[in-house]
Amino acid sequence: MKFQEIRNMAKGMGIKKFNNMKKVDLIRAIQKAENNIDCYGTQRVDSCQEEKCLWRSDCLAVNDEVRASLR
Repeated sequence: MKFQEIRNMAKGMGIKKFNNMKKVDLIRAIQKAENNIDCYGTQRVDSCQEEKCLWRSDCLAVNDEVRASLR
């Protein structure tokens, strides 16, 4: 999902002060607003069973990038 689409989603959900948020923080704010665990981009991905999560594929990619940078 493109960043502008994520911003539009946050705006539609009434999330305040999203203009200065990084993508990770914005997605976590959306997760919280939906009463979900705000786990995007965390190590929780290693045990995540949320197959239908909107953010899953992007979250996996973000975590792969972090792991690669640590090598």
